[in-house]
Amino acid sequence: MNPTAALDSPVLFHPASSPDYVPREPLRTLQSQRLRQVVAQAYEHVPLFRQRMQKHGLTPADVRGVDDIHTLPFTSQGDLGDTYPLGMLAVPMQQVLRLHVAGGASGKPIVAAYTQRDLEVWAQVVIRSLVSCGIREGDVIYGACGYDLFLDGRGLDDAAATLKATVIPGCGGDAARQLMIIKDYGVSAICCTPNHFLCLIERAEKLDVDLRELPLRVGIFVAEPWSEALRQRIEASAGIKAYDVYGLAEIVGPSVGAECWHQDGVHIFEDHFFPEIVDPATGDPLPDGQEGELVLTMLSREAMPMIRYRTRDVTAILAEPCPCGRTMRRIRRVSRHREEMLVVRGVNVLPAEIEAALLAVAGTLPRYQIVLTQQQGGDQLEVQVEVTPQVFSDRVGALEALQSKLTREIEHRLGLGVAVRLVEPHSIDRGQGKAQRVVDQRGT
Repeated sequence: MNPTAALDSPVLFHPASSPDYVPREPLRTLQSQRLRQVVAQAYEHVPLFRQRMQKHGLTPADVRGVDDIHTLPFTSQGDLGDTYPLGMLAVPMQQVLRLHVAGGASGKPIVAAYTQRDLEVWAQVVIRSLVSCGIREGDVIYGACGYDLFLDGRGLDDAAATLKATVIPGCGGDAARQLMIIKDYGVSAICCTPNHFLCLIERAEKLDVDLRELPLRVGIFVAEPWSEALRQRIEASAGIKAYDVYGLAEIVGPSVGAECWHQDGVHIFEDHFFPEIVDPATGDPLPDGQEGELVLTMLSREAMPMIRYRTRDVTAILAEPCPCGRTMRRIRRVSRHREEMLVVRGVNVLPAEIEAALLAVAGTLPRYQIVLTQQQGGDQLEVQVEVTPQVFSDRVGALEALQSKLTREIEHRLGLGVAVRLVEPHSIDRGQGKAQRVVDQRGT
């Protein structure tokens, strides 16, 4: 069999034929071939990219393969806002079959365009994500994330159909109704944000529903960073395996990469997305294993090529082979965005560190909010933490002891004095999608 054939063929699920198991050398050859094609396409049809290459004294002929990728200019989310609506389009509008529109930091929507070939690639990587997370024929999948997270839900629906699994489309709404659906239809897998699943756990506890007694065995979590401590809490509460599927709207939504059974890093589908790690400040490439900003190049995109796109996500490439046998390299699971590093009184603060501290102390729920204010010219950090109903109804002394314990745990991890305020259950806004962990009131 031609070793590169699996990379261009319809998805097959046996390791001997799956793209995820192709040897590194033919994969590298294909990556170089696709990089040359996408650079030439962008140079010819995207004025912004052509101007930047010319500024660097580059032409497509200078890019011989992925070893030259570091010479190419970066692309950023700001470029998508500056060229709104379709300044990054590399094909005639008549070839665009779908536009996916998401919110952008600049106030202008972030638009991703897809040709027929782009949609086929997207469908393939969603299938590979589900397979990596253990989805198989006969599974019943509840799509509870709001279908914009899977580009209007078509990716999940089509992938499940290929795998001969059943999909129940869903989104936000009444958690009790969702639990009824999960129970009555024997749902074995759920796709949503971690925040949404926490809502279901809380509701199940109030209704005296033990999720561990249901057929549910797989959680596919998308669209927001979450910590290892939170994964452990979710798995223990629901009796499932919780997997991270990574993506971003500008690239292809969820399914740039996915965890496998070993849950030790996210396998990037490198035949379509070439990963680099760079120094966030200088943009210089960093070696495998060193933490920095993830940069992705879309090797197969026709409609809107994203070349060296700065994701703002902080992670590292794990060079060691995975025991699962996949040859696609892994990145450490993304736990934060570059902008999520808070500086409080000169100290770097990561929300994930606060989350880990809270989850290490019994009596609290994985619901918290970090409130930053400025008082008397200095930054003040308050962590509002929900406690369990049992603790909240306990004597005042128990609450004070818990507050002191949490304060010590957080200060130990951060090296910074903080204020901890215990709040009653369900008092922090849940939302239906991503959780809002930080409220920065400094300067307001």
